[in-house]
Amino acid sequence: MIKLGVLGAGGRMGRRIIELALNDREFALTLALEKRGHPLSGKYIDKIKISSAADGIFLIDVAIDFSLPQATLENLDYLLKYKKPLVLGTTGFTEEEADKIKEAAKAIPVVFSPNMSIGVNLLFGLAGEIARKLGPGYDIEIVEAHHKAKKDAPSGTAKKLAQVIADETARIPAVHALRAGDIVGDHIVIYAGGGERIELKHQAHSRDVFALGALRAAKWIAGKPAGLYSMQDVLK
Repeated sequence: MIKLGVLGAGGRMGRRIIELALNDREFALTLALEKRGHPLSGKYIDKIKISSAADGIFLIDVAIDFSLPQATLENLDYLLKYKKPLVLGTTGFTEEEADKIKEAAKAIPVVFSPNMSIGVNLLFGLAGEIARKLGPGYDIEIVEAHHKAKKDAPSGTAKKLAQVIADETARIPAVHALRAGDIVGDHIVIYAGGGERIELKHQAHSRDVFALGALRAAKWIAGKPAGLYSMQDVLK
């Protein structure tokens, strides 16, 4: 049984990961961590008390982090101290912050992905392949939409889509971000040529697709050597 720690436990994703992990016999939920001063700190989700003591990372086998960049980097110090694997779904990092995560992966195993959905990770591969096969005669743009409380824009997923397309075509597509209502997550890649248009689209109807992907990654990374991994590695 994997002793699981959920970092960013008071957020939307953290709460859902906890709920699903409690019903998964392969996990023993050992730590639910949230920053000091958070409204849920010290309170309970189901029977699990949300703690602000990061030293509790010592007790876990694997951490899943869906928090904010600053909190992730603070947690990273403890993960390195205790040599604990990390599944990281937090987005919005600067290039310098992302470099710190890559450096940490030299000492601990890290699955670092802007989107834990299995469908979106298939989309990454398709988006680049289609762009390469269509060639320079098609304009490519990306549209993404999320709930109005999402802090980073464009999303990490949209940035990743733009990067995989740029890797295949040496062209960086424009990204258009929408924040409205309670949209879980929509991503559309538009390929527009003379006389036709192709749209590659993924819609998340529930946060469960991200939570279940993160839990799958946590099972996969347990016991892996240090290194920087992606969901593509998890799905192989």
